[in-house]
Amino acid sequence: MRGRTETIKQRALYIYLPSIEMVEEWKRLAYKEKLSISKFITENVENSLKQREDYSKEHGYTSKAELVKQIKELKKESSNLKKENEVLKKAYERLDDELKRYRMEPFLEEEFRGVRGYEEKVIGLFKSSEGKTVRSDEILESIGVNPREREAVKATNRQLESLERYGLLEVVPGGWRWKG
Repeated sequence: MRGRTETIKQRALYIYLPSIEMVEEWKRLAYKEKLSISKFITENVENSLKQREDYSKEHGYTSKAELVKQIKELKKESSNLKKENEVLKKAYERLDDELKRYRMEPFLEEEFRGVRGYEEKVIGLFKSSEGKTVRSDEILESIGVNPREREAVKATNRQLESLERYGLLEVVPGGWRWKG
């Protein structure tokens, strides 16, 4: 077996680039990557070959064309998932609004008889506040009520007043406080 030095002429290729500027650019890039010009050219040619379909199949690499195809498919799938997500999001919002109306309805009826279901998020907010004052806007935000929705605000206030009558809340300057 001959050594590397003895086979140098058999391993050498001579290439002529189209311009001196290209030669300088390749040398600059090789220097930047801390490679000899020979190693730089070898790596870049190998990378290029790996993108070719026949080379890819033989050596287990995915071709550029195949990667482009996969990217297109993934973009299409992503777009479809975004559309589906929007539909589900709107459906969730409608159901959430309907649930809020259903829960608030007993508090809006003046002559309501029966058991009223209190908003668990309100109770949780007060319990986690550790006796601190909770502002009305914080309460509305915690249950997702827009302050401009007069009926929803009215139902929330009646719910708070009812909890106050049971001795669980007290009105304090700036809001409400849990006593329970």
